[in-house]
Amino acid sequence: MIVLDASAAINMINGTEAGMALRTLLLQGERSIAPSLYCAEVCNAFWKYAQAGIVTPDIARARAQASLTLVDEFVNLDPLYAEALSEACRLAHSVYDMFYLVLARRNAATLFTLDAKLRSLCEANGVNVVSLVGLPKEDLRDV
Repeated sequence: MIVLDASAAINMINGTEAGMALRTLLLQGERSIAPSLYCAEVCNAFWKYAQAGIVTPDIARARAQASLTLVDEFVNLDPLYAEALSEACRLAHSVYDMFYLVLARRNAATLFTLDAKLRSLCEANGVNVVSLVGLPKEDLRDV
C-alpha cells in the first residue's frame, strides 16, 4: 500500500523527472491512500501556480482533478489527529506532514513524498518512504 503526499502528486502531474519516477512506481498496481487533507494541499498548490501565472485557472483545475485521481481512498483526519499532533510536538514538525507519516505507519505502507524533511523524519522513525537518489534538486522542491 502507498500513502501519496501532495508534493509527490504535484510533481507526478507536472511531469517532473522525480514525479515520473514515482508515477512509474505507483502504476505497479498497489493501492494508494491519502489523508483527506491532501485535497486541500494539491488544490492550494495549483491555485498558487495559477496566481503566479505559471498555468491558467483551467489548467490548474484540470491538474488538481488529475491529482485526486491518483488516490484510491481518502482517509478522514478524525481518527488520525491526536497521533499526528503528538508526533508533530515530539518531532517539531508540521501537523500537516504528520498526517501522512501516521497514515503510512498505521497501514504499514510506503510514503511517496518529495519533501526532504518529511522523508528524513520517516526514515529516522521507521516509516517506509521512497527515496529517489540522483534526481535533479529542482524536482525535489517542496511546493
